[in-house]
Amino acid sequence: MPGALPLASWVGVWGVGFLAVAANAAVALAVSRPARRPAALALLVVLLLLPLAGRYAVPPPGAAPGRPVRIVQPAIYNQVAYDPELTRAGYERLLRLSEEACDVPGALVVWPESAAWPLELERDPAFARDLEELVGRTGCPVLLNSTHRRPDPADTGGGELYFNSVYLVERGGAVARYDKRHLVPFGEYVPLAGVFSFVDRLARSAGDYTAADEVRLLPWGAERLGAAICFEVTFPGEVADLVAAGATVLVTVTNDAWYGDTAAPWQHFRAARWRAAETRRPLLRAAITGVSGVIAPDGSVPLILGVGEAGVLRARIAGRRDRSPFVRAPWAVPAASAVIALAAVAWSVRITRPVRSPK
Repeated sequence: MPGALPLASWVGVWGVGFLAVAANAAVALAVSRPARRPAALALLVVLLLLPLAGRYAVPPPGAAPGRPVRIVQPAIYNQVAYDPELTRAGYERLLRLSEEACDVPGALVVWPESAAWPLELERDPAFARDLEELVGRTGCPVLLNSTHRRPDPADTGGGELYFNSVYLVERGGAVARYDKRHLVPFGEYVPLAGVFSFVDRLARSAGDYTAADEVRLLPWGAERLGAAICFEVTFPGEVADLVAAGATVLVTVTNDAWYGDTAAPWQHFRAARWRAAETRRPLLRAAITGVSGVIAPDGSVPLILGVGEAGVLRARIAGRRDRSPFVRAPWAVPAASAVIALAAVAWSVRITRPVRSPK
């Protein structure tokens, strides 16, 4: 609905959701009761907010031409059983597309989550060398996903902690790393596995990753990239934290190949559009099999690659440094919504309570 995404820069997807519930409750009230004034008032508020937000919520972009970016979608599907030939073919396609993508020196090349699986940047010298040669030959930095390991201080036996991470690689090696903060339950870790032993058996293929506890931005020239890995982009408050920390451009990388050609990749993509609109930031989304796209600060999508397509998206983006009302206080929206809802329930109970006649 026009206006809904720009409105999110004021009240976020939570506030838009609250207005949707209010509008439907108003319709129900108009049908069930003869008094139509409260219903009309609720609908009027919603119908006024949407066009106002569409016109005024997102300030126009500046005059800066922006920097070149390239999003690579290699269309590498997940394997039921490991196939080295298939893995090699996918890796070669990834490198070939990346080579073609860097037609402008200095363009940021973004790889999706799991693009180089099962290779690890810090443990596979051949992979690190291929990447170093690609960056050195083309002059284009690469943002990629890989596993980061470090010793577990609580394990005296030499155990390691695993992090799902994003690296920014320029000439000379990785210059920055972001570690995922919000892990997928039963995908990247098993909740309560130490308490309920049967839970671990229910998710035998789940990873054993550790969640990071700090926000890190990736420096790209004058821009600061705020990264969200996979379903992290579905959490409005966490993406707002990136912008509050200084992110001027948002990037999300994901592996949605698990979902195939269903509605799920598109639903996940819509979540990214909300995050761009809430924070008034351009957002780059790289998905291994789609949907990849360049999302404008108002949530619109000028460039997109659908499910199953292999290719490269080419664009120029300029970061922003203003802060939307939602970024300044994301907690205020659910808090205000809860207060309003409780007040409405209390008022409803009061006016519908039967009056007892005196004895």
